[in-house]
Amino acid sequence: MDTTAAFLGLTCVDCGSFVEPTDGHGRCPDCEGILDPTYDYDAIDVDRETFEDRPFDSMWRYEELLPFSRETAVSMDEGATALVECPALAEELGVGRVLLKDEGRNPTGTFKDRGQSAAVTAASQADAADLALASAGNAGQAASAYAARAGIDAHVFLPSRAGFTTKAMVNVHDGDLTVVEGRIGDAGAAFSDAMAEHPDWYPVQTFVTPYRHEGKKTMLYETVEQLGWDVPDAVVYPTGGGVGLVGMHKAACEFRDLGLIDDVPAMYAAQSTGCAPIVEAVEQGRDVHEAWETPDTICGGIEIPDPGASPLILDAIEESGGGAVATTDDEILDAAIAVAVNEGLEMGATCAAAASGAWKLAERGDLGEDDTVVLLNTGAGNKDDDVLRSHLMGQGI
Repeated sequence: MDTTAAFLGLTCVDCGSFVEPTDGHGRCPDCEGILDPTYDYDAIDVDRETFEDRPFDSMWRYEELLPFSRETAVSMDEGATALVECPALAEELGVGRVLLKDEGRNPTGTFKDRGQSAAVTAASQADAADLALASAGNAGQAASAYAARAGIDAHVFLPSRAGFTTKAMVNVHDGDLTVVEGRIGDAGAAFSDAMAEHPDWYPVQTFVTPYRHEGKKTMLYETVEQLGWDVPDAVVYPTGGGVGLVGMHKAACEFRDLGLIDDVPAMYAAQSTGCAPIVEAVEQGRDVHEAWETPDTICGGIEIPDPGASPLILDAIEESGGGAVATTDDEILDAAIAVAVNEGLEMGATCAAAASGAWKLAERGDLGEDDTVVLLNTGAGNKDDDVLRSHLMGQGI
């Protein structure tokens, strides 16, 4: 594999085993734990000026802190998304500043592009002919797009409740789409069965590939740089599998340890009350979640009842001094509409859990009057336009 100079390989977060990059296509071969890219940070010679001197054009501008170089990346200039000031929201919440990191501006309309750019680059470096994943929707669309760019066949397993747009676009990118009756767990089971039949397929599934959280960590790099190297007091993230939250906390620790920033932001997981295993684990002081028995939320992107990486999510929350918050579906959809009305910004229905969660965090005193708060809008509002419009119609609007 053609990797960056400081990238050493992959380390299992559970047993500590080291895996060479050429062998790390999935989980740890010794214990099935999650593999995490590891670097020789002493060999990384960067400072603030290193990045300031580069065009703000894609996530690959941080290539020294990624496994692969910009030159070898399967990329469509993902990342470098806007960080938009939201003064009306700041006044409403009673905090110093609110900014929205607008991931809807990525090539396929969500932050999934960052993770799939890194994961499909790894698949391409491994000379994979086929890749596969199960997804609630957006990651499947992104995987099929990046696979098309790399000349790799994509096999995507989506639950029947996935939105029309994501299903359609998998087909448009010539992906092999399997729609599975039920929810994300059912799609995951079908994916596992297919992988057993096709062991040569390269998995780009959440926390099966070691690279999706690595691509998403660049959201934090960008945010800090866009704030003039100031660290936000809080980052509120709509949390299902938690890939982005884990990645961003890792990124903050890397920037801190490299001397680029002095502290890390408090990470807050925002969920729906209809599926809130992370919130429940935080409230009960556990270091691993219990599976949510009966998920019931319209926010399909965060309806993950059994997040396999919950220990990493919970560690990131605890280490950063953050927390977790759950709001109802109505509150989430109301928040998406309030952001659109008051700021003009379009949040996806699932993504608006970050906004409704921030309101609740402010109400309960977790956010201070001088705090800078960043909300992650993980996808474009038009991904869920039918859901948002139906919510308005239900209110007689």
